Amino acid sequence: MKHLFILLSFLFVIQTSNAQLFRKEKVSYDANQGRGSTDNNLLRWGYFLGLNSYDFNFDYNEDLRDIYVKKSTGFNVGLIGNLRINDYIDLRIEPGLFITTRELYYSQTYFSGSTTSSDLTREVKSTYIHLPLLVKFSTKRINNFKPFVVGGFSTALNLSSNENNPNDNSNRQFRTTKNTLFYELGFGIDFYLYNFKFTPSIRGAFSINDELVPDKDPNSPWTSNINSMKTRAVFINFTFQ
Repeated sequence: MKHLFILLSFLFVIQTSNAQLFRKEKVSYDANQGRGSTDNNLLRWGYFLGLNSYDFNFDYNEDLRDIYVKKSTGFNVGLIGNLRINDYIDLRIEPGLFITTRELYYSQTYFSGSTTSSDLTREVKSTYIHLPLLVKFSTKRINNFKPFVVGGFSTALNLSSNENNPNDNSNRQFRTTKNTLFYELGFGIDFYLYNFKFTPSIRGAFSINDELVPDKDPNSPWTSNINSMKTRAVFINFTFQ
């Protein structure tokens, strides 16, 4: 259902903007004829909807078969606050809610005795309150297009981390840290329409800190061979300002 909502929103924007984006003349900067003039405002606000794909990058203590991560497509929604520095540089915050699920599949080599299929899999659900601080570097506007690159740092609070849960993998509870730090890099294009500015973008996020909470048993087959576990993710966002 969420994928259908994003698709319908995107098709609506394309339909309403088709006559505007590919014409030679620029969208008017006259405040009475649209929102193009907001580029010169010191502060601008907006919101975004999007999709995400989260993965884990593992470093291991011993050379065993890699833990396979099955990714799924998650959902993003949030707000945008933009501070104009000059015509080409903006500072922005994008607080949002990011929801995703990952499944971990273990090889039999991690276990010394007999196992069941439930022992070899773990589901990691994550609900992040994501807060990035980003710097946006734009090119000169070309008609109704303005490409840009963006980068910065972010912090995320995982509401589904289980960090303080007394149960661990022996009770089928895979635990991760509650707080994560990321650095982020991405690019996108601003499309100038008469009523708003529409921006599709893609961004990668890479965690800096180890997110694994080890099991109480130091020889746990689920966590003992993991030296570090760090998130990496891809965000596709559709922004409206």
